[in-house]
Parts: sequence; structure tokens; C-alpha cells
Amino acid sequence: MKRFATIAAAMLMAGPAAAASGPFFSLRNTDFIVLISFLVFVGVLIYFKVPGLIGSLLDKRAQGIRGDLDEARRLREEAQEIYASYERRQREVKGQAEQIVANAKREAEAQAEKAQADLKTSIERRLQAASDQIASAENDAVRAVRDRAVQTAVSAASELLSQQVKAGTRSAGIDDAIEDVARRLN
Repeated sequence: MKRFATIAAAMLMAGPAAAASGPFFSLRNTDFIVLISFLVFVGVLIYFKVPGLIGSLLDKRAQGIRGDLDEARRLREEAQEIYASYERRQREVKGQAEQIVANAKREAEAQAEKAQADLKTSIERRLQAASDQIASAENDAVRAVRDRAVQTAVSAASELLSQQVKAGTRSAGIDDAIEDVARRLN
């Protein structure tokens, strides 16, 4: 750092005035000529209002940059709003999807319970129908056995009657046959 400071001090001391020889305000002194040329140049720039033009151009440039920054800020805010909107939509869709899955599970469970209840009812109906068929078959069998017993009793009674009629004891045989039929039926 000290080295930089000494170099800067040496440069300031060795100016154009130290390099020139003779009086400063003479046309033979190059430093004086350079100073006058510089002042004329600055005067021409001021006369043609170049600093104002440069300032207005810089102001326009600054306004353009401000406009670009405002536009960038606006676009950034808009992008953040859109991003937030998509995040909200994603959460809503996720919630709806979870709700749909939950509803589907509930409906599936309800359908399974209903199917189980329907199956149970169907089995009970079939069991009842089978019981009814068995009872009907039993009744048909009992009726068939009774009918057969009656036929047998009637045929036995006819044989007895025919044998007794041949023997001549008709009224006593009828009474005996009626009693015999009554015994067989009970």
C-alpha cells in the first residue's frame, strides 16, 4: 500500500508544468497550448449544449432501465402469483384426489357389505325354498304312503268281503272289515 502511495505522489509532482521550459503563458509552451485547446474544446461542448444532450440521453437511458426494472418486477410478481396459484391448485387437486379415493373406498366397502347382505339373503331364500321342497316332498311321501295304505286296506277289505260273502256272513263281515280298516289307518 505504501508503494502505491509513493507512486501516486511522484506522478502528481511530475506534471506537465515541470516538463516545460520557459514562461508558462507563451505560445511556445506546449502546456499552455494544450490548456487553451482544452478550454476551447470545453467551450465548444458547452456552446453546442453537449453536456445537456449527454445528460438527456443518460436520463432516457436511466428511465429505460427503470422501466425495464419495473417491468421485471411486475413480471416477477406475476410469476409469483401464477406459481402460488398453481401451488393452490395442486393442493386442491391433491385434496380432491384424496377425497375421491376415500369416497371410492367407502363406496367399495358399502357395495361389499351390500353384496354380502344380498348373498346372505339369497342363501336364506334358497335354504327356505329347499326346506319348503323337503317339507312338500315329505308331505307327498306321507300322502303316497297313506294312499297306498288305503288302497291296501281297501283291497284287503274287498278280499275279506268277497270271502265272507261267499260264506254267507255278509253283515258281520262288513262290520269286521270296517274295524280292520280303522285299525290299519291309525
